[in-house]
Amino acid sequence: MGRGIRDVAIVAFAQSDHTRRSDELSEVEMVMPVLHKVLAQTGLKTGEIGFTCSGSSDYLAGRAFSFTMTLDGVGAWPPISESHVEMDGAWALYEAWVKLQTGEADTALVYSYGKSSPGTVRDVLTRQLDPYYLAPLWPDAVALAALQAQALIDAGETDEEALAAIAARSRTAAADNPHAQLRGDVPMGDYQVMPLRTGDCPPVGDGAAAVILAAGDTARRLCGRPAWIRGIDHRIEAHSPGVRDLTDSPSARLAAERAGVFDAPVDTAELHAPFTSQEVVLRKALGLDEGVVVNPSGGPLAANPMMAAGLIRLGEAAARIHRGESDRAVAHATSGPCLQQNLVAVLEGDSHE
Repeated sequence: MGRGIRDVAIVAFAQSDHTRRSDELSEVEMVMPVLHKVLAQTGLKTGEIGFTCSGSSDYLAGRAFSFTMTLDGVGAWPPISESHVEMDGAWALYEAWVKLQTGEADTALVYSYGKSSPGTVRDVLTRQLDPYYLAPLWPDAVALAALQAQALIDAGETDEEALAAIAARSRTAAADNPHAQLRGDVPMGDYQVMPLRTGDCPPVGDGAAAVILAAGDTARRLCGRPAWIRGIDHRIEAHSPGVRDLTDSPSARLAAERAGVFDAPVDTAELHAPFTSQEVVLRKALGLDEGVVVNPSGGPLAANPMMAAGLIRLGEAAARIHRGESDRAVAHATSGPCLQQNLVAVLEGDSHE
């Protein structure tokens, strides 16, 4: 869709503390405090929210329609207008943004969550692949990302030292993020799949996030400096990694163009690049120069809760605008192997007076 006909903004953002394991918590117990926090930021009650949309994956939970259980965290009364996407919460935000564009609601609650600890996430993610040719071979996300990293190295676009520098910068930035799973200096470690070391890969962990969207004057009433969504778009690559140029991301570039990234300079970018090599691809596709602050939160290399990490990128970018630390930011989310699906949004704050 690209640009909207109504002004819609992110007015609140909350997230859990992301941990390697949360065995003592159910999904409902993990989500509920985050929902309470995000509502408290605006003073809204559940019954005052016009639309609710969630993002999660039944594959992580290991049971069908698992997302219906977390609705207990929203509340059973009063009745709500609700939807769900079997995707990262960034795509739930897109659905909510479209809902607000129709005028059927003025506010929306978007939340997402993922518990990767109960199973082996590298095995689970193989279920995203073509079921006839690739999935039976069980190539996991790390192995496929390693193919992408090697393609970049072979093309002369990066090297292992440059990838290590991306990891070091990201996790140093995360030292100021109390919610990050990994903070401060983290050694690169051993090779997981060459040329990717442990430090090039995201941590496996559990977490949740939520944002509130509001339109027009409602957004101004609920937030001192709303993060206006000036454009948002998502695109997809061919399903098979073998027919793609893994050193580039045409879908991210097209989504950025449709969202308006190239219309004016951005000062901040929150990129959902779970692997260091994917930041190289996204910087090129989005035209980000060295003057852009990339992943000041630490990004997914510091915390990567499945199905929530993309929504967190939107929330972190919005939070910087709320605090006056950014004026025009780009937020990115991805899903699938090797940046297969890409969502890009441009967030802007009102001019400082």
